[in-house]
Formats: sequence, C-alpha cells, structure tokens
Amino acid sequence: MTAEAARAGWRVIGVEQPWRVAGRRIAPAPPRLDEGWHAIVGGLRARGLLTGPLVQGGRSAGARVACRTAAQHGAAGVLALAFPLHPPGRPEKSRADELLVVAAPLVVVQGETDSFGGPADVAAVLRGRATASVYAVPGDHSLKRNVDVVAAAAVTWLAAQAAA
Repeated sequence: MTAEAARAGWRVIGVEQPWRVAGRRIAPAPPRLDEGWHAIVGGLRARGLLTGPLVQGGRSAGARVACRTAAQHGAAGVLALAFPLHPPGRPEKSRADELLVVAAPLVVVQGETDSFGGPADVAAVLRGRATASVYAVPGDHSLKRNVDVVAAAAVTWLAAQAAA
C-alpha cells in the first residue's frame, strides 16, 4: 500500500509502532499508544518532514491511534486499514466511538471476513457520515489475501481526497 501511494505521488512515511520494534505481540493501552504517536508526529514536524496536508493512517491498533489522534494533529484525513471494531467474538466491546471522533474524511479498508468486525459492521457505525466510507476487500484482519486490492482501495480514496 505504501509503495502504491508513493507511486501515486503521496509522500509516505512508514512508522513501525514502538511496541512492535520491542518485539511485543500485544499493543499497550491506548493512552500509551497515543503518547508514542504524538512523539513520532512531533519529531517528524520538528525535522520539517511533514509538509502539506497530513493524512494519518494505520493498520489495526495503528488505525485506532490514527483515528483517536487525528484532530490533535490537524489531520486532513484518516486511512484506517483493518480497523478492529471489537475483539473477535465480542461485539458488545465496541470501539465505534474511536471511529466517530474523526471529523476529517475517513476511509476504512476492511477485510470481508475480518473477525474484529466486517465491512457491514463498520459501515453501520459510519452510516450518515458524508465524509466517511468503507471499502470491503477480500480477506481477513491481516489484509494479506490480496494486497493489490487493498492498495487500490487506499490509493483510490487518497486520489479522491486530493481532488476534493
């Protein structure tokens, strides 16, 4: 996805979450994740690497961070890949509020068989929000089944944002 976005003319800065770099498999609590993201964005801004409109994005836990912090960073858009709407088998533990706080244009690219919530579940949360859309792609939460389709969905949305 990042390579396709770069080929389409977007400046893409990939960030590996600090907890992943440390070799952990489970993300820390949301406030810690957000704190880390604030430091990363602040560092990129301090070095002059963030110019022009900012589109925050991430996959899974990173998508949650992008949504929760979009307003604080003045994001012009949010690209959420495999947003974990709820833990598998636990729809009563919804994270819908994290999607609903995004005031900027938002796209969620969701695997058709994602056990963390399918595209229809995400679309139901976002119903009535004119600046939000959901792309259903083949596969599960990993989004590895057809990465070309995932990339095409993301780049199509980015192009629409650039044209707006």
